[in-house]
Amino acid sequence: MRILVFTQYFWPENFRVNDLVAALVSRGHRVTVLTGTPNYPDGHVFPEFAADRSRFASYGGADVVRVPLVPRGTGTIRLAVNYLSFVISAAVVAPWRLRGCVFDVIFVYQPSPITSVLPALIVGRMKRAPVILWTLDLWPETLQAIGVVRSPRLLATVGAVVRFIYRRCALVLGQSRACEENVARYAGSTAKYRYFPQWSEELFDADGGLPELALEVRPYAESFNVLFAGNIGDSQDFPAILAAASALREERNIRWLIVGDGRAADSVRREIAGRGLEEIVIMLGRHPIERMPEFFAAAGALLVSLKRDPIFAMTIPGKVQTYLAAGRPILAMLDGEGGRVIADAGAGLVVGAGDSSGLAAAVRQISAMSQSERDAMGRRGRDYADREFGRERLLGQLEDYMVEVTAMEQAHT
Repeated sequence: MRILVFTQYFWPENFRVNDLVAALVSRGHRVTVLTGTPNYPDGHVFPEFAADRSRFASYGGADVVRVPLVPRGTGTIRLAVNYLSFVISAAVVAPWRLRGCVFDVIFVYQPSPITSVLPALIVGRMKRAPVILWTLDLWPETLQAIGVVRSPRLLATVGAVVRFIYRRCALVLGQSRACEENVARYAGSTAKYRYFPQWSEELFDADGGLPELALEVRPYAESFNVLFAGNIGDSQDFPAILAAASALREERNIRWLIVGDGRAADSVRREIAGRGLEEIVIMLGRHPIERMPEFFAAAGALLVSLKRDPIFAMTIPGKVQTYLAAGRPILAMLDGEGGRVIADAGAGLVVGAGDSSGLAAAVRQISAMSQSERDAMGRRGRDYADREFGRERLLGQLEDYMVEVTAMEQAHT
């Protein structure tokens, strides 16, 4: 099958779509990626890309076609310009860069923003190829939840854009079953919705073995470490995490390790300093996903969190699948689907979103457990990940969806 993967974010940026592209190629498909200039999460073009763009013209056997955009930089206005620049650039440049190419299906990877789907619809119309959207960020509700947009009129306008997009896609894939109602509200029915969760990344040994500790975490090897890995943003509710850390400041055997970066990283650093937590909350910066097992090896428990909001309760953060596959106990401070998955798996302890005192109590509880009890949690998580979020099974499901929409397209022509 000839597949065009449309995504604003791609390698060397670190997103699951990278793995998806390589996997589709390995399964015999001809894949082309249409993407932008890599600048996430720092907001600046990757130096290695700027030095030699030709090195990034292919990935895993797929051709990579890039369109220019304005880097994210810092601040809300610059981010909005970044989003808009990709829409305009992809709408204008992509048809020219893809001239002569024929595609059976267009697959759109959409963590954020929803507007990145618009140029894919234009290309789909020109190429007479059905568009499948995998939405990982439900707009406009997410914008309202994190406080980026408060105007009811602007939220209604974004909602109209979402409605326009969903109704022109052949299928809309969502990461949890709870997303179906939200998608149906804009798509007009549930007919286009399909459940398609994120898969467990194959970074960890099948037998649960862990590599040597990363150099960065060796100074904390004797502590009980609560490790957070991933994006540091407003939706992760770091004020609640730091409140829990502050409540446990006298328990010197407990440390909090933060591996990642994001738009809220500077404010988190300031709050750590303001609370006097520098000795127990350690920010280790961003590292390649391939190195995560080295960091996870130091974790007594892995932490996932989301702010309290109905829209976040519908989602399963991508790190949940990664944590399950890691075979380590999980501490979750979130509501809804993500917490349900961890509880169903018996893979850790779950408290409600924003419940900093509950998180502190959960950390005390899990740190007091025996190593065998924590190991059992990790094994249950790994087994659940294999059963519910197995990569090969989900990729086969995606191929079935692609066959479904191409058959629909042929029936209409």
